[in-house]
Amino acid sequence: MGYLGNQLATVIVAIFAANLTWLYFVMPDALHQLLLVSSIVTWFLVFICWIAQKSADYARKNGHSEKKSSTNIAHKSQTVHVTATNDELNSAKATFTIELNELRDTVKLKDSEIDRLKQQIASLETLVQIEALRAELANLKVLASKEKAAKKK
Repeated sequence: MGYLGNQLATVIVAIFAANLTWLYFVMPDALHQLLLVSSIVTWFLVFICWIAQKSADYARKNGHSEKKSSTNIAHKSQTVHVTATNDELNSAKATFTIELNELRDTVKLKDSEIDRLKQQIASLETLVQIEALRAELANLKVLASKEKAAKKK
């Protein structure tokens, strides 16, 4: 972060805007509209630069009032050694094995349920196809009877 706190672009644009504003009062009336619009736009640009830098500072978490501590994190870390006996390890292994087997059984039940549902869906699709064929057959019978009735007349 520099002397101006990363606001160099804002300061330069603000100086330019101040010069344009000063020129508004010094120049003849014919240029007032041009200088008024340009100074308003430039002051708006100053505001945009300022907001953008504040946003960047917030995103990087390096605001002006924030002080960074230079403590080394390695000094704060601690190593914890845990010792376990073979009996404890075996009991933990047995517990995890039981839980794993329960999970496998649950997965097998879910797989069998999924297979059963797939079979039901297939049978329902077959029933729908059968009903569609029946409806088509009924329509054909109606058409055939209409043709017979038309031929008899």
